Amino acid sequence: MAKASTTSSKTAKPPAGKPAAGNPSAQKKRAKSPYDAKPWLKSYPQGVPAEIGPLKYASIAGLLEESCGKFAGRPVFSCMGKTITYRDLLAQSAVIGAWLKAHGLVKGDRVAIMMPNILQYPAVMFGVLRAGCTVVNVNPLYTPRELEHQLKDSGAKAIFILENFAHTLQQVVARTDLKHVVVTAMGDQMGGLKGAIVNLVVRRIKKMVPAWSLPGHTPYRNVISGNGAGFETVATGHDDLAYLQYTGGTTGVSKGAALSNANVLANAEQNSVWVEVAYRKGGKPDDLVYICALPLYHIFALTVNAIMGMEQGAHNVLIPNPRDIPAFIKEMGKWHFNVIPGLNTLFNAMMNNADFARLDFSGLKLTLGGGMAVQRPVAERWKAMTGCVISEGYGLSETSPVATANRFDAEEFSGTIGMPIPSTDVAIRDENGRDVPIGEVGEICIRGPQVMTGYWNRPDETAKVMTEDGFFRSGDMGFMDERGYTKIVDRKKDMILVSGFNVYPNEIEEVAAAHEGIVEAAAIGVADEHSGEVVKLFVVRKDESLSEQDVRDWCAKSLTNYKRPKYIEFRSELPKTNVGKILRRQLRDG
Repeated sequence: MAKASTTSSKTAKPPAGKPAAGNPSAQKKRAKSPYDAKPWLKSYPQGVPAEIGPLKYASIAGLLEESCGKFAGRPVFSCMGKTITYRDLLAQSAVIGAWLKAHGLVKGDRVAIMMPNILQYPAVMFGVLRAGCTVVNVNPLYTPRELEHQLKDSGAKAIFILENFAHTLQQVVARTDLKHVVVTAMGDQMGGLKGAIVNLVVRRIKKMVPAWSLPGHTPYRNVISGNGAGFETVATGHDDLAYLQYTGGTTGVSKGAALSNANVLANAEQNSVWVEVAYRKGGKPDDLVYICALPLYHIFALTVNAIMGMEQGAHNVLIPNPRDIPAFIKEMGKWHFNVIPGLNTLFNAMMNNADFARLDFSGLKLTLGGGMAVQRPVAERWKAMTGCVISEGYGLSETSPVATANRFDAEEFSGTIGMPIPSTDVAIRDENGRDVPIGEVGEICIRGPQVMTGYWNRPDETAKVMTEDGFFRSGDMGFMDERGYTKIVDRKKDMILVSGFNVYPNEIEEVAAAHEGIVEAAAIGVADEHSGEVVKLFVVRKDESLSEQDVRDWCAKSLTNYKRPKYIEFRSELPKTNVGKILRRQLRDG
């Protein structure tokens, strides 16, 4: 069995010909760093180890099989009134895996999945992994251009796609290497009358399926009606790639972060060790229920909800469309939920719905914030409404994803991204790669077993982000305090330069969001002949009587002159990615 060290900072060895993340053992001699002493360890919760032990499983498929045996009769996923058990999932993934093998897919082949949070997603994902293939997660809302790039870049040989998005694939399929296209409908995994009704509503009543034509495609119903008896999982190890997780592409061409079995398993184990602290006060529920509103194709939900959750025997309630807040909150009302991972924008939208306050939060043990900065006004309001502190963490697709997290037994929102989780090192460095003193702003750099093996087929891009001593350069700017807690001030690319002063959009947005008449805000820099750049603030109003001068007066109370927005534009909504990150680049591009 291949082994990956989780007690050192080495990353898993990539497949032959693929980019390596850098060799930490080839460290150059350098001056003693303030981060060598790992100041965060003194802030760790009692009993949490500095390092995780050897990985328990050889592969994610192995974790799946063991969990499905251990928790066979428990519910694992629910969606739109249909629940499947761990036993069901194991059987369904065997059918998918057998179909892939029968159609010529072999170990290492890439298989794309283009679906929201529906029951088909976990069945297909684990079927792909059990067949020894690599999952290529695709955002269902991609444009034809974005989809074509990802399919061609990954070299995917097969795709499983929801019919709602088949019209997008239709426009580019001829220019890809796809050999097999499997199309599913929303209700296909529900079976019987319920599935037929769901499909009717989606197609005919809500008209959510644009016309499409993909000659030679295979209906998902044909695949799942097959036989998985006798299927044997293809042996994979720590070094084999489990996922090509494409970066959002908000700053340029989307790149595939190559995540090995070891990367994701290590991060699941790191999170498992950390999350136990959340249950020390009120106890751990016998039947953990996660609300899964973030899409499983996104690395946050993939690792935290699916992989770690399944290892715990948890039950994930899948929300196909969290943007439909009324329907989302109605679904939450049916469950005694314990864990909610989410983003600042999602938390904010939920609380702005009157029905949210009527939910039963007595079982809520943990609220995980990630993906973007959690604003203090949002966090304080969340605690007041739910009684639960938002525990903010931080990570990226390239780190599988979690690199830092706050203590899950905290009584108050810290306003930071917390400290490095076990087996993770963080250093704050300047533009020349030198560690800056504690308390000074620099680029957040991360080293640990969860760091990707590299960007798929892009050694040049890998070299730009990996240091010789094995750190991944995140592109995020922040500082670490003497306790080991890190505070993000912003992305390098989003920083606004006003008369030589660095202005960080997050700071301005947090001040604006504290105004009771503002739903959300986004700040960008625009050219100015006198100061180089000035701040422009986009605002979504809760109170339509709110004026530009009102916003300026509010900002003036908390921001020095050069940080105050010179231009204010009211919008009915702000552009966001499918997981809720505000697209500042789109605002800059106008």
